[in-house]
Amino acid sequence: MTPLSVLMLILLMQQSCSKPQCHSFGQTSSNCSEKDLDRVPAAPSWLITELNLSFNTLRTIEKNDFEGYTDLRSLILNNNKIQTIQEQAFSMLTDGGTRNLILKRVNMTIQSLLGLIVLSVKNGQFEEAIFKNIDIPWFYKFPAFFPLLPVVKVLHRLSLINCKLNGIPCFSMGHFSNLEYFDTSENHITDQALSNMLCDGKDVLQGLQTLNVSRNYLLVFNSQIFANLPASLHILDLSYNMLTEFTVKLPSLTELYITGNKLISLPDGSFYPGLVFLSIQNNSLQTLSSNVLNAYENLKSLEGSSDTYVCSCDFVAFMAQEVTKHQVTIRDEFGSYICDSPDAERGTSVRDVTLSVFECHVVLAFSLLCFGILAVILLIAGLCHKFSVLWYLKMTWTWLRAKRKPKLKKGQLEYDAFVSYSEMDSGWVDAHLVPQLEQAQPPFRLCLHKRDFVPGGWILDNIMDAIERSHRTLFVLSQHFVKSEWCKYELDYTHFRLFDHNDDTVVLILLEPIDKETIPKKFCKLRKVMNSKTYLEWPDDDNQLPRFWQSLRAATMRPETQNLEGYNRN
Repeated sequence: MTPLSVLMLILLMQQSCSKPQCHSFGQTSSNCSEKDLDRVPAAPSWLITELNLSFNTLRTIEKNDFEGYTDLRSLILNNNKIQTIQEQAFSMLTDGGTRNLILKRVNMTIQSLLGLIVLSVKNGQFEEAIFKNIDIPWFYKFPAFFPLLPVVKVLHRLSLINCKLNGIPCFSMGHFSNLEYFDTSENHITDQALSNMLCDGKDVLQGLQTLNVSRNYLLVFNSQIFANLPASLHILDLSYNMLTEFTVKLPSLTELYITGNKLISLPDGSFYPGLVFLSIQNNSLQTLSSNVLNAYENLKSLEGSSDTYVCSCDFVAFMAQEVTKHQVTIRDEFGSYICDSPDAERGTSVRDVTLSVFECHVVLAFSLLCFGILAVILLIAGLCHKFSVLWYLKMTWTWLRAKRKPKLKKGQLEYDAFVSYSEMDSGWVDAHLVPQLEQAQPPFRLCLHKRDFVPGGWILDNIMDAIERSHRTLFVLSQHFVKSEWCKYELDYTHFRLFDHNDDTVVLILLEPIDKETIPKKFCKLRKVMNSKTYLEWPDDDNQLPRFWQSLRAATMRPETQNLEGYNRN
């Protein structure tokens, strides 16, 4: 052995002896956890494929730390105090074929970082990178990002979870050319920041299939801000943002998660013809219906529980009956669909709500109510007509008005008789009745409406005054009289006066034969008078006229005049 060879051997032995040792080696694995190591231990002389260096005090991973681990496939570095991972160290690991690199709860004091990084390899290339609970507001400035540049170009899955991330510039996103899964949940991303990350749809992330932007600060998700999302996108998670609008056409989308936002209705189903699953719980939904769900051509499952539903009749009926027959399956519990209105049902599960017919069929109920009211009105009107209720009410009011006036004593009455007749019979009254009575000895004073009523006065008031101021009421009965409305008013009031005075103040003259049945039955007193007294019928024989006039004068004469006339005869 030459002196130079001996010197090299001594140097290698010194270098090996300077590294800490770990004696917990198995056949192909080494568990160096909790050994208080501050550097990567020296590799043993035999094959090692798994190395666990967790719970130590490692601060720096240098480029030559893993020179002896040529067959390493799995490396665990979680719960250390690592500040620097040199780029050459990553290159050596990947060149050597390491498939898993785990740094969990790594205390990276340079950036005050406390979190989780997972890098996994598949088929000789890094498959997934997970950064969790690490303070990296701008990912492209993260110290570990630049050493990873050779790796990220082949990444398929990237997660940046709870990293206080504000965004990633478009030029940085261009490095992730093979990304299929992108998770930026629990960060500070806004609408515009996300639009910039997606480069406004300009040839980036063309193979992206799953996008998770849940628990961020998105307000709207529309086609103006997000024009041309990757056509390959199948799964989109925007849960627990503050979305009030979601109107982006995504024909290839199969799963949509928008739980915990402020949407008041389901998105337009025609925008998502391939959607199979929709989660929209805890929004501000007000209703669901078959028409809304039918707009989703391929939707199979829905989660839409909320406490903001308007429990209308259609919605309650849909949830109670139609939803079980619908092609869309409600995956969450019906008990979590809660009514916000009406007030009587607020806080009640929709499955426990029972609405009345009047609440559910307002038009029908209102129509039935109106029909019922109309039927009652017609029934009452019919009964009133049959039993002359309105007539009695009208005449009662007339009588009450008359009762308020002071009654005239018989000696104070102005007229001997008020003559009630039809205008069609006025010729007979003027030619026969008036001369025979007013020119008799002693003369009678008659009250005739066309002569003695106050001009311009209310006709009913004139009728009442005339009857009240007359000793008797003389009715000239004929077919014309029965048909006359004003004669009926005079009959009405006279009828009440008969009840009030209970005396014989009516004189009936029949100009022509009249069947008693033509007199309305409500005039029971008059009908009684007609039944109990002999009519003064206008005779057809002129020889009977003197006797007729004598009988009429006797029936019309006041009692005091009759007594005086009898005294004079004696």
